[in-house]
Amino acid sequence: MSGGGIPCLWMRGGTSKGAYLLASDLPADPGLRDALLLAIMGSPDPRQIDGIGGADPLTSKVAVLSPSSRADADVDYLFLQVFVDQPLVSTAQGCGNILAAVGPAAIERGLVVARDGVTPVRIHMVNTGEVARAEVETPGGQVTYAGAMAIDGVPGTAAPVRLMFDGIAGSMCGALLPTGRSVDVIDGVACTLIDNGMPVVVLRAADFGLTGAETRDEIEAMEPLRTRIEAIRLLAGPMMNLGDVTAASVPKMTLLSAPRAGGAIGTRSFIPHRVHASVGVFAAVSVATACLLPGSPAAGLAVIPPDGRFAVEHPTGAAEVYLDVGPDGQVRGAGTIRTARKLMDGRVFPR
Repeated sequence: MSGGGIPCLWMRGGTSKGAYLLASDLPADPGLRDALLLAIMGSPDPRQIDGIGGADPLTSKVAVLSPSSRADADVDYLFLQVFVDQPLVSTAQGCGNILAAVGPAAIERGLVVARDGVTPVRIHMVNTGEVARAEVETPGGQVTYAGAMAIDGVPGTAAPVRLMFDGIAGSMCGALLPTGRSVDVIDGVACTLIDNGMPVVVLRAADFGLTGAETRDEIEAMEPLRTRIEAIRLLAGPMMNLGDVTAASVPKMTLLSAPRAGGAIGTRSFIPHRVHASVGVFAAVSVATACLLPGSPAAGLAVIPPDGRFAVEHPTGAAEVYLDVGPDGQVRGAGTIRTARKLMDGRVFPR
């Protein structure tokens, strides 16, 4: 870092926003790096008034990019969740929404050479160790962000970014079902503890006296509900091989209900203490996978699509994820279509 600031791409990926930085522009020491990122985002402060963060977990995210450290990928992507009102930076999870802009950002920063038409980018997701495959629209060898693809939770349209994932089961917990069961009971509530790209605890909204149609603001105002859900999360952490999750951003807690708008399942997701305005990509994949488990809280509410395309409903619409299910009923892979947009390319000046 020089006195002239740090090169920074500020991008929207899916339904999130974040800073896309090169590892070579950051301190190698994780402690120094995290302190710098807190300063860049303006944390801890509920408004993040002295930084570029947007006072919401969905807009306080960082992607650190570097040349790939493995032969089967083109770029390394480390995701960092910068907490808004706490001096914490977490590497404990990936982010599928921020992932959507990694391919375009890697091309913008010269880590990947664009082709004319569509450029495939193999992305090593450092947080979990898997490789995602992205397809980026690059007519004339240049990234384009303009297109006709719309995703719920984002106004307007943009160019599609196709993402495919293989081998993501047990990404952080070591197994798709870390307890070996499709149903566990915690504090009297039936849950499925699942990790298909994201550790998630799925529960029925009705078990908390909710319909599942409540808005984000309505749920956030229910302090006793949030306290109980957090208590269940803290108990679920060790059961999912995640240890003490008091200061961690996983597992995600997701309340399920029957779909209301023609989708497969309804969700209200916690990230982990605020209510998500939509739903994370990998959380949606894990929820969709839970829908296929006989006897699970999800299976009793879901409408299973015949083509494997699950519309996971959320407060601002639905996120579509595709599950590749083998003849044995096992999920072999997953995919989704997101969009991305470059918002700013410049230099950021930490305090």
